[in-house]
Amino acid sequence: MDVGWKDLSVSASNGRVLLESMCGYAQSGQITAIMGPSGSGKSTLLDALTGIILALSFITGRLAKNARREGSIFPYVKQEDVLLGTLTVLETITYSAQLRLPHSLPQSQKMEMVESVITEMGLGDCKYTVVGGWFSRGLSGGEKRRVSIALEILTQPSLLFMDEPTSGLDSASAFYVIKTIKNLATSKRTVIMSIHQPSSEVFEQFDNLCLLSQGALVYFGDAME
Repeated sequence: MDVGWKDLSVSASNGRVLLESMCGYAQSGQITAIMGPSGSGKSTLLDALTGIILALSFITGRLAKNARREGSIFPYVKQEDVLLGTLTVLETITYSAQLRLPHSLPQSQKMEMVESVITEMGLGDCKYTVVGGWFSRGLSGGEKRRVSIALEILTQPSLLFMDEPTSGLDSASAFYVIKTIKNLATSKRTVIMSIHQPSSEVFEQFDNLCLLSQGALVYFGDAME
């Protein structure tokens, strides 16, 4: 799915401009990265693009998905991993499949999709490991992030939003997560993500760059130019 936005602006109820005249696009098979310092409007732009915008905010401009006006909400991986620590990776993804996939889908096909997602996200070696938490040791930060992404791609979306997917991860884990996301994009998915201070190795995985500063667009174009 291709996405484009033009003259996209967001204002708070008190009139304060949060984003002004945003323009850009995201294409199937590519990663579009939104970058900028803290408070530049990265998360606000993501919220506007997904349709998850604060009730007390006002949005203007044009947003088109495959040349059609859309009001749909698409999968959105937030910074925080909201996972139940007592479940294994397999149980977590299986329960999500039971809730999110059509009831008419045969159980055998659901389990095939669960196993496919586990393989796609590189979670095969830890699928019987509990997520863990303060009460018990479990997955690493990078593995938890990949589980969170796995839950969102169960429904095979063509468009995926992510808010700082490498936040809190060490450089090696961050690169592995982004490399996995790059593989998702190359399988005909469109990925739009915000990210803060990526390493050069991570940055090289991006196709397009949307650079923000204080709610204004500084640059949009090829990430490597």
